This record gives sequence, structure tokens and C-alpha cells, in this order.
Amino acid sequence: MTRPALSSHRRITVKIGSALLVDRKKGLKREWLSALVDDIAALNADGVEVLVVSSGAIALGRTILGIERRTLKLEESQAAASVGQIALAGAWDEELRKRGLKSGQILVTLGDTEERRRYLNVRATVSTLLKMGVVPVINENDTVATSEIRYGDNDRLAARIATMLGADLLVLLSDVDGLYTAPPASDPDARFIPVVEAITPDIEAMAGAAASELSRGGMRTKLDAGRIATAAGTAMVIASGTRLNPLAAIDNGARSTLFRASDTPVRAYKTWIAGQLEPAGTITVDAGAVLALAAGNSLLPIGVTHVSGSFARGDTVAIHGPDGREVARGLVAYDAADAVRIAGLKSGDIADVLGYEARAAMVHRDDLVTAPHARHHLTEKAEG
Repeated sequence: MTRPALSSHRRITVKIGSALLVDRKKGLKREWLSALVDDIAALNADGVEVLVVSSGAIALGRTILGIERRTLKLEESQAAASVGQIALAGAWDEELRKRGLKSGQILVTLGDTEERRRYLNVRATVSTLLKMGVVPVINENDTVATSEIRYGDNDRLAARIATMLGADLLVLLSDVDGLYTAPPASDPDARFIPVVEAITPDIEAMAGAAASELSRGGMRTKLDAGRIATAAGTAMVIASGTRLNPLAAIDNGARSTLFRASDTPVRAYKTWIAGQLEPAGTITVDAGAVLALAAGNSLLPIGVTHVSGSFARGDTVAIHGPDGREVARGLVAYDAADAVRIAGLKSGDIADVLGYEARAAMVHRDDLVTAPHARHHLTEKAEG
């Protein structure tokens, strides 16, 4: 199977794991970074816009501060990030300038991609940088992020950035070279999977835990990233970055897994809904509602069997089928308390229960995105 060359893409987002950039004892891996920037410069010369999502601030800050190998307190992680971010940004800028390229640093928090107005603001800023020929270097703002308001991994952040900016390819560089049927470190019979057509429950079952101490992510977060990216029409590649010139290596046939973009991607406003990382609540529906959603209809209260979470009107909720699998996401038209009261009711009975005329749909189809695999999977199940 021949894959398109990286240079055939219009815009690529590249995510780099901490373990690739930073050696726990020696600090920044300058030779590796230099070789990667050679790859980026080559793509840029071919007319490809490249965005970088770079991990490594906390890990680099630890080495600069001489913090021993142990779990850091929150304030220590934030301090290490503060020191590491400025050093990391300086290294990226230096290497890119050597090749005639300019860089711009973007530090984001969870709210910058989850809140609609801030999402649009970040998109406008990064789009302007790209128009100016600048290579954006993006990272989570670990100096202020806490466990309650953080992405927790840069795989999903990279997917959000890729879909936000309309990238046609997301490349996740880490210490694994792709997806296997099981974690290869613990299962010698694990088989490598070169191409994933869709992220199904069977594919999700193959995910393992984080592969290194410097990484907060693992295969599970990479599949989460793939779900976000492919639903929006962005293909994704998982490849090893442990060699020099890792992007060139992909084009030269190095082992990697390609996740194909959806044939029916969501766009613009719905891309933001589909990529929401932390839904405010969950609405469970019956089988009839699942089929109605798969057919493109709104979610009506009569199909709702259970409501959980403390969401407000306009928040993103996950919609689960009777088997517990997520089948859709959308912006809910009711506060949680009212959603509980009208669950299972016919639309004509809502006003009598709430005491006012309200919307017929709990989640309107214009504010709803069906999970990429749900329509095919659930239709097959219904026919069976």
C-alpha cells in the first residue's frame, strides 16, 4: 500500500512527546531537535504549513533546576514548567531561525479549546501566524494548569489544535511506532496494524497504558486523539520519533500506523462540539433514540432513560446508548435538573411538567454530532 507523501498535505500538525526531546540527566536532545527541524524546513520548502505541539517543558525544567527523580508537587511542576518553557521556546526559535524560519509560541489552557469564544480566538491567532509564514510552537500552559483544568496529555491537545486549524494530517511522534493488537512490551504475539479505517470498540480495546515515565499519555490517549481528528476529516499517523529525522523516516517507509479520516467529516461549529474533551454530563438513551440519532434526528426527551452530571443549558453532554457506549455528543437545551424531570416524556407533556413552554428537543440535531462509527455499528445491530 502506497501512502501519500507528507509533502502532499496542505497543513500538518506534529506532536512531540517529552521523552523524545528531553533526556532526564542531560537535558534537551539538541541533535534530535535539529534533525526534526530539518524535516520541518523541508516540508515548508514544499509549501506545507507545519504546526508543532511540543511537550517537554516540565521535563526540561526539572533538569535545569536539578530536581531529582521523584513525583513533583503541583507547585513544583508549575515552577519547572516556567523554567522549561522559556528554554524550550528558545531552542525551537534558534533551530528554526538557522533555517530561515520564524517561530511563535502559543501556550493554551483547557478552557482555550473548550470555551467557544476562546476557541475562536486561539484559531484566529494561529491562523494569522501561519499566514505570516511563522511556525507555531504550541504547548499546554503548565505554569497555571491544575489537575482540574488541564488536558493531561498533549495527544488530545494536538488533535484539538489540528481540527481547530483544519490540518489534513496529524502526526503523533512518541516512543511507540504504531498501534498493535496488544501492548507489544507485554505480549510477544501482538500484531502490528498498519492502517485503521475507523476507531471501533475493537480498536479501542487494544489500547495500553503510558509507555514511559516522562509521558502522561499512552495508546489510549492517542486513540482519543484519533477519534477527535478523524471525525473532523483529519488523518492521523502514529510513528516512532526515537530516530533522527523522524518525519523523513515516515516517507521513507518506517513503520507507522495510519488512521484514515472519516468519509463524512463534521465541519466548523460541529468540529468544536465533537472534539470536546470533558463533557459536563451524560444522557443515556434507549435503542429507538440511538437509531433516530444515527438517522440525523434530534434527541427528544421520550428516548432518554437516565441523566447524570451537573450541566447547564448549552453545555456539552455525552449521549450513551443502552449498552453504555457513547453514540453522540451535543449541546444540551436544558439544565440538568430540568432534564431529569422531563426524561422519558412526550414533547407535548414538557410544558405541563416544567410550567413553561420549552424546546421539544433535549439536544437539537443542529447542535449534535454522532460518533464516527456509531451509525454503521448500530444500524447493523438493529438489522441483526
